Amino acid sequence: MKKFTPLILSFALLLPALAGCGGSPAANTGNSAQGQAQTEKGTASANLEVVFNAKSEPPSLDPVKSTDVQSFWIINHMFEGLYWKDQKGEPVLAAAKDVKISEDGKTYTFILQDNGKWSNGDPVTSEDFVYSFLQHLDPKVGSTTAYRLYYIKGAEEFNKGTGKMEDVGVKAVDAKTLEINLVAPTSFFPKLLATQYYVPIHKKTAEANPNWAADASSYVTNGPYKMTSWKHDSEIVIEKNEHYWNLQDVSMQKVTWKMVSDATTYYQMFKGGQLDVVSDLTADILASEKQNPGLETKSLFGTYMYLFNVSKPPFTNQKVRQAFALAIDRKLITEAVTRAGEIPAYAMVPPGASTPSGADFRAEKQEYVTYNPEEAKRLLEEGMKEEGWTTFPETTLLYNTSDANKQVAQVVQEMIKKNLGVDLRLENQELKMQLANLKQKNYQMARGSWTPAVDDPVFSLDRYSGDAAGDTAWVNDEYVKLKAAATVESDANKRNEMLHQAEDMLMKDMPFIPVYFPSQNYLVQPGLKGLSYPLGLYPIARWATRE
Repeated sequence: MKKFTPLILSFALLLPALAGCGGSPAANTGNSAQGQAQTEKGTASANLEVVFNAKSEPPSLDPVKSTDVQSFWIINHMFEGLYWKDQKGEPVLAAAKDVKISEDGKTYTFILQDNGKWSNGDPVTSEDFVYSFLQHLDPKVGSTTAYRLYYIKGAEEFNKGTGKMEDVGVKAVDAKTLEINLVAPTSFFPKLLATQYYVPIHKKTAEANPNWAADASSYVTNGPYKMTSWKHDSEIVIEKNEHYWNLQDVSMQKVTWKMVSDATTYYQMFKGGQLDVVSDLTADILASEKQNPGLETKSLFGTYMYLFNVSKPPFTNQKVRQAFALAIDRKLITEAVTRAGEIPAYAMVPPGASTPSGADFRAEKQEYVTYNPEEAKRLLEEGMKEEGWTTFPETTLLYNTSDANKQVAQVVQEMIKKNLGVDLRLENQELKMQLANLKQKNYQMARGSWTPAVDDPVFSLDRYSGDAAGDTAWVNDEYVKLKAAATVESDANKRNEMLHQAEDMLMKDMPFIPVYFPSQNYLVQPGLKGLSYPLGLYPIARWATRE
């Protein structure tokens, strides 16, 4: 496979992976050769399985429709795009064996692998890629991640209903040749192609069954694993895809995801040897495991935040939003509550994005919303006066079920009460329900997170433009235009300044509260080796082995 070395680092995601050793050896019924063979076979099976914990039922495993990191985690084991991430997290040619890029940088011509096949044995064709991209963009499908494909010529127009499907710049030249035409030269495009937004789906299966991704019996993949079992709300099992073109590069035979949401329970499962890897642990558990040689801390390129629905009181008022942001002590949250190496966030873009000078983008302008209870109280009073409120509207903070999310929400609730005198109600929901309520804007304030596809500032700022901003109801045309212009600006220094200007606008309007830039801690069982930790991604089991 050919390795690509573009300018920008790779895709990031926020939530955890919890793994476990599955299966127990078959019982030995005596000293017979048959009993011994059964025992050896059972042990070998356990050694070739990793059991993760998805914490809850994935909302959608359709690559065209999925939006959450738990679903992405599972999808990323079973599919691969034209480029995909290698063991070091770098993009390499994968479903494509060769690529030619035009001199102007706007046309990519891919030649697919000769022996690329789907898990049902059908050949992977360029038409499958075209179909997937167009489905992702089709306004009738309603994908909320379609904007990720707007780098393709005609994609945005088709998705927004102002252009035609046939004008989208994707073309199946022949069964194994795919052409993609871009709006403008995009240096990080190969990095983006190595994300789940650009994986293919099996055209024949999807056309025959629109709900193909809802059950193991109809699920068809083109990557190293195929789905063999899906017990809804309980577990998902995937196994090596015998039709995968690069099967010799897959070490782990089987991967299982359990669905256990309680941190104490899955920590006990880890201690009992049922799980290989656990994360999203409480601060007390992490403190007790500080000396464990299996404790791994990984950097994440993302932002933990609270979203405001700016179309519903009280967050229709900008000063109220600013007041809430200034009333939160982020340093106290990271040092006394989460205690897992998080960095207090006073802006949107996390550390880790390089500028043309080699500096860190975040270091150039660090703080927009420092902790200031006095100013927060003043802004709240002004906002209430502007709205004519003598009493503050009843307000609810929605968060998805997780012990860690609950602890942070409770502390934020106390800070808002102490510093603003506002009684903030808390409500938790399972992730699938919360995502639905966000999409429908059926909330006032809600926990959120953002995991950029690429560690470039423009991908962090994407959260508040286009479809991704829809759940906050915040619209700023000037912000959208400036960010879009920065995306294709060829002058690196000018582009960097434009991105800072865009973040200035975002932080002034404040449709969200940045809380912290997360890190991820994993406890790993002895003997499990070779898990891959791409920047910001959950552990990938493909290359894992056991001693």
